[in-house]
Amino acid sequence: MPIVVGVRFRPATKIYSFDPGGLLDLKEGEYVVVETTHGCELGQVVLPPKEVPEEEVVGQLKKVVRRATAWDAAQAAYYRAREAKALERCAEKVKEHNLPMKLIAAEYSFDGSRLVFYFTAEKRVDFRALVRDLARTFKTRIELRQIGVRDEAKLLGGIGPCGRELCCCTWLSEFNPVSIRMAKQQDMPLNPADISGLCGRLLCCLAYENDIYAEIKARLPKLKATVMTPHGPGKVVGVNALKETVSVQLESEAIVEVSMAELQGVQEVKKAPPEPPAAPKEARGKRRRRAKARKGKAEGDAEEPSLE
Repeated sequence: MPIVVGVRFRPATKIYSFDPGGLLDLKEGEYVVVETTHGCELGQVVLPPKEVPEEEVVGQLKKVVRRATAWDAAQAAYYRAREAKALERCAEKVKEHNLPMKLIAAEYSFDGSRLVFYFTAEKRVDFRALVRDLARTFKTRIELRQIGVRDEAKLLGGIGPCGRELCCCTWLSEFNPVSIRMAKQQDMPLNPADISGLCGRLLCCLAYENDIYAEIKARLPKLKATVMTPHGPGKVVGVNALKETVSVQLESEAIVEVSMAELQGVQEVKKAPPEPPAAPKEARGKRRRRAKARKGKAEGDAEEPSLE
C-alpha cells in the first residue's frame, strides 16, 4: 500500500496528501517543502506518514522535497509580511479601474513567484486590465480569485454567536451542505438572526448534531400521535429530543410531560380519507339539465290522453 503524509498550507484549510519519499520519520507539527502544481510550497505536517489503501489515492502523488530549514521559514515569513501592503496597493488599483469588487486577502507563494488576491463580487468581473497593471506593479505572476461569502468569513476570521472563534477559520477544512430542515429538526427558532453566521449563511454547526436529533426523534412519537400515559390517553403536542420526552394533552385539556419509559403504548392518529374532488361546475350543470329534461319527459308521458 502507498505511504502518504498529510500537509496543510494555511490554518484550517484542506489537508493534502504527499509522498514522503525517504522522510518516513516526519512528525506532526514539522514544516516541509513540497512540490505542487504551482511550484514549491511550505506546509505543515498534520498527519504523519502512514499506509493507506490504493483506492484512497487520487492521481499521482507529489513529493515532499525536504524538511524546512531556517532559511525556508525566514523566506516564507518575509513574503507573509508583505501581503498586507500588497493588499492595500491592489485596493488602490481596483479603485483606479473602477471595478465592482471587494478585496478580501492577498497571499504570496513560498518563493514569491506568485501573488494571489481573493475578492468577492455580486457578479462576474472583467479584471484582465487590472491583472496586467498589477503584474507591472509587483513584477510577479498575478492571480485573482473570486470567492463566496463563506470563504470570506474563513479568510477574515471572527467570533461566532457561541463566543468562540469561527469553526471555519480554526479547524473546519471543508464546507458541508446545511439546510433549513436541520434547524427545524433541532427545534431552532427560524429567525434568520438566530440561525445565521457572520457570513450570512446558515450556521455550519447546525450539521454537527443533526444526525443525533434525527435518531432520537425517530424513537419518539410524532406530533398529534395518540399515546397512553400514566395519567390516561392523550395527544402529543410537543417533543423534546434532548430530554427524550413528549408533551401530551390529556382529555381533561391538561398538558403533562412524559418520558419514553412512561409511555404505555403509541397509536398514530388515523387521518380521515380525503374527500372526493368536487365536480366541475359545467358537469354539475349538465347533470341538472339532464335530470330536469328526464323529469319533464316523465310528466309529459303521465299527462298524455288515453286512446281508449
